[in-house]
Amino acid sequence: MSALETTVTQKGQVTIPREIRLRLGLNPRDKVVFELAGEVVTLRRATPKVLRWYGAVQPRQCPEDFQGVRDEFEQAVADEVASETAP
Repeated sequence: MSALETTVTQKGQVTIPREIRLRLGLNPRDKVVFELAGEVVTLRRATPKVLRWYGAVQPRQCPEDFQGVRDEFEQAVADEVASETAP
């Protein structure tokens, strides 16, 4: 890929050239990371937060019973509301 040039606006913004957006698979509202090494700046697509935290919480059982987890949560919320409204 040849070098591409763009202009910095008064707000410090630049438009990422279409060829680069397509190559990186960037869409509106995607996050990017700038890495500075001396005088060279590298732009890359940011890792989605969901993927960064994937696996951080171990399931209680495999496969996880999501309906059971939801039922427990709803019961806990109902118990909390009931305790707040009780005299």
